[in-house]
Amino acid sequence: MAQAATSPVQASSNRWHAVTAGFLGWTLDAFDFFVVIFLFDVLAEHFHVTRGAIVLSVTATLAMRPFGALIFGMLADRYGRRRPLMANVIFFSAIELLCGFAPNFTVFFILRMLFGIGMGGEWGVGASLAMEHAPVRWRGVLSGILQSGYSIGYLLAAIAARVILPSFSPDWGWRVMFWAGGVPALLALYIRTKVPESEAWKQHRVERTIDVPRIAWQHKALALYMIALMFLMNCLSHGSQDLYPDFLKHQHGIAANTVAYIAMFYNVGAVVGAIIFGFLSERIGRRYSMLAALVVSLAIMPAWAFGSGILMLALGAFIMQVGVQGAWGIIPVHLNELSPHAVRGLLPGFTYQIGILLAASTPRVEFALRDRLGYSWALASFELVVIAGLSLLLIFGREEHGKSFI
Repeated sequence: MAQAATSPVQASSNRWHAVTAGFLGWTLDAFDFFVVIFLFDVLAEHFHVTRGAIVLSVTATLAMRPFGALIFGMLADRYGRRRPLMANVIFFSAIELLCGFAPNFTVFFILRMLFGIGMGGEWGVGASLAMEHAPVRWRGVLSGILQSGYSIGYLLAAIAARVILPSFSPDWGWRVMFWAGGVPALLALYIRTKVPESEAWKQHRVERTIDVPRIAWQHKALALYMIALMFLMNCLSHGSQDLYPDFLKHQHGIAANTVAYIAMFYNVGAVVGAIIFGFLSERIGRRYSMLAALVVSLAIMPAWAFGSGILMLALGAFIMQVGVQGAWGIIPVHLNELSPHAVRGLLPGFTYQIGILLAASTPRVEFALRDRLGYSWALASFELVVIAGLSLLLIFGREEHGKSFI
């Protein structure tokens, strides 16, 4: 018996469920990652290690993400988007929960590495599921909404740092923050009951898992371009975000609670930027929209890095993230449009995460530059070099704006 055709109303509902699943997955994944950013001092004191050791755990998380992208991306091209995404959400939620029980730094470090595998797998599968459901004319906007989940996760982590940490003793507050990161496992139920499988995947499914990397290898020149793009994009975002709370506390002497409020504020700017430039990308193309976003970040950099008061620093950080995450808001749709049909589950996420691997030392590089140049120049000089490289790559790059996924 033939399956009944999906009604327009049901099709619209399916699209929103798919985008919502991708958005929530990335939001909760980012929350779990950024929890550590607000706990540098607390974790260092609790585990009796230096703050540099905690920064190294962040680097380890970033470095493990390509393995997650490879594993879950291959599964997504072979078995569909939904089931690997559900498995991924359960995995990273369980690891985050266990982080709150870590008895020593060695166990904590290993768990953060394992979390990197889960974090690396979520983005590519969630983005392909969302973009394959999105109407062509709305891909840019929905891409911005999807990617803004990263900033919302950062915002939620900042709120948790402001609300949870002061509500518990030093020995328990950090643990509760990690335990809160176990809640996302419930998202798997939503995906299971509400999100349909991608029709694009059904038409281009790969028959054997082993065939996925072989097909990807046939497009190695494209993959190298995407890796270079994602390396610089990750340098841009992590270079502007990971150490910024620490910069505000130790360079400007701003209280931890106030830093949390500033982080909330500039992540609102990130969400605004992702949506605005995602929308703009439907008008002027993916690359030119990203270049426009980079100009915004470049123009505000003096206030962001060299501002001399809380208000100026907060405003500089807000506009800086409008530009940084404005460029990032276009990435989900841009990478999915560039990717061949058969490996859309693997290639966007894998190249993204290889970029993360190459950029994993960003916090440590900036930390080292701080000792030579001072904190302000360390952040500014790093981002100036990154923006220059990104601009050249985008100017001479390619795009497939509006490509059909069917």
